[in-house]
Amino acid sequence: MGQGSGVLGDRDVFRVLHVCTGNVCRSPMAERLMRHGLARRLGDEAAGILVESAGTWGHEGAPMEANAAAVLTEYGADPAGFTGRELLDDHVIDADLVLTATRDHRAQVISMGHAAGLRTFTLKEFTRLVRAIDTATLPDGTVTERARALVRAAAALRGWLLAPSPDADEVHDPYGAPVGYFRNIGEEIHAALDPMVTALTGIPAAV
Repeated sequence: MGQGSGVLGDRDVFRVLHVCTGNVCRSPMAERLMRHGLARRLGDEAAGILVESAGTWGHEGAPMEANAAAVLTEYGADPAGFTGRELLDDHVIDADLVLTATRDHRAQVISMGHAAGLRTFTLKEFTRLVRAIDTATLPDGTVTERARALVRAAAALRGWLLAPSPDADEVHDPYGAPVGYFRNIGEEIHAALDPMVTALTGIPAAV
């Protein structure tokens, strides 16, 4: 399956890959919160965006951290059935958009090659760029066409709209921390995902 050409059966699919270190805390929360946000806005049409995750030192086959799963349920998202994965070349090749927890993860993904630079962002970086895009300029076609146009527009803005501080684009690792810290990280991830999913779908979150 080639870059930017995700197909599920006969259906055109836009593939999002969330990346952190172990794939048991941050990227699973981002994956499941994004799926939840898409389903709330699009219903069955959410199948047009496939959201997955992996870790640069992923615990292959490991369950999600219990505190991460608990935070997901507080948002109404479903943690069930998750298993950790180690980041592989094929994951990057197949992804239309790679969203990482930190700048180091972003650098690791880009260093793998596969022309990943223009479609790899930290999660907070992508949201910051998306907020600056006039979504009225995005196509009115399918959700996958809109999503690909959004990634192109964000990539074009990256050199012009810099982070206010080096730490601004980071989501820190809660591994081993109490559930309260996981809640803080979950809120950071949710706050970054919400405007992004709205821009991807053209539909604001229900109040």
